[in-house]
Amino acid sequence: MLRHSKVSPLLSLPGAVPAEAPDEGVAAHYGDLFREQRALADGSGFVDLSHRGVVTVTGPERLSWLHLLLTQHVSDLAPGVATEALILSAHGHVEHALYLVDDGETTWLHAEPGTQEALIAYLESMKFFYRVEVADRTAEFAVVYLPAGSIAEVPDRTVVRETAYGRELFLPRGGLEPFAAAHGPAIGVLALEALRVEAHRPRLGMETDHRTIPHELGWIGTAVHLQKGCYRGQETVARVQNLGKPPRRLVFLHLDGSEVHLPPHGAPVRLAADGEEGRQLGFITTSARHHELGPIALALVKRNVPVDAQLSAAGTAAAQEVVVEP
Repeated sequence: MLRHSKVSPLLSLPGAVPAEAPDEGVAAHYGDLFREQRALADGSGFVDLSHRGVVTVTGPERLSWLHLLLTQHVSDLAPGVATEALILSAHGHVEHALYLVDDGETTWLHAEPGTQEALIAYLESMKFFYRVEVADRTAEFAVVYLPAGSIAEVPDRTVVRETAYGRELFLPRGGLEPFAAAHGPAIGVLALEALRVEAHRPRLGMETDHRTIPHELGWIGTAVHLQKGCYRGQETVARVQNLGKPPRRLVFLHLDGSEVHLPPHGAPVRLAADGEEGRQLGFITTSARHHELGPIALALVKRNVPVDAQLSAAGTAAAQEVVVEP
C-alpha cells in the first residue's frame, strides 16, 4: 500500500518497473540493473527518491530546539553542511533516522517513506514554547539523488544536501520531469540499494527492528554525537559506550553466487556447520545483486558470533566481513 497519494511521474519512463515495499511509488529499475549500478558508480545519472518524506523546521530557535531532541550536535550547524541524526525512544531504541541540511533560514530533512507523519507528531509534541514551526513538505518537494562525481547542473535556488556519497536535492515536484529530461539516465532504487549495502550504510526499517540501538549498526559518530547534551535515550547510548557492548552487530555478507534467489529481509542466519536445524543467530536485513561483487547482503547477528565463522542465510552460504566490531 502506498504511503502517500502520489506516485512518481517518472514511472512513465520507458522500461520503468515499480519498486516494492518500502519503496513503492518510484522505480525499482528501468530495465538494466547492472548498467544502472555502473552508471551510479561512475557518477552518472540520478535516482528518483520522491517517495521519501520531506519535513522542514523554521523559526529562530530551530537548531537549538532540534539539538535537544536529536542524537546529533546541531545547535551550531552551519548553512549547507549535511548531517544525519536519530530520534531514540526513552530506552534508546531507534525510532527515526533523519538526513538534514540547513539553508540559513530553514532546516530541511528527509526521512523514510511514510514515517513523516509520526515524526511530525513527535516534533509537535515537543515544541512547548519554542519559536519553531514544523511542516510536512512531501507533497511539494521530491528528493533526487546525484552520485558522487556527478557533473549535473543543479537548478537555481535548489536546497542541496551534499555528502561523501553524493548530493541529495530537495527539488520542487513540478521540476522533477524537466530535471529527468535534462539529467538522465534515470536509475532505479535497486541500484542505489546495492551500492548502499556495499558501503555498509544502515537504513531504518531494513537494518532496524523494534529493539535496535545505534551501536549495533555503526551509527555512533555518523548519526550520534557522544559529547553533546541530554536527549531522549542518551542513557542507553552512554551505558553501552562506557560499560558494555551491544547485543548484536551488523555484518556484511558475500553470498553464494550459484543460488538463484536472494535471501529476503528477515531470513534467518545460522552457522553453516549447524545446517538449517541450527540455532538462529541473526537475520538478513538487506540483500542485493552487485555489478562487481555478485550477491551481497547486510545482516544483524548476535555479538558473540565468531568473526571468522562461515554462515548460512536461509540455506545460502555466506562469508562475513566485520562492520561493527564484536
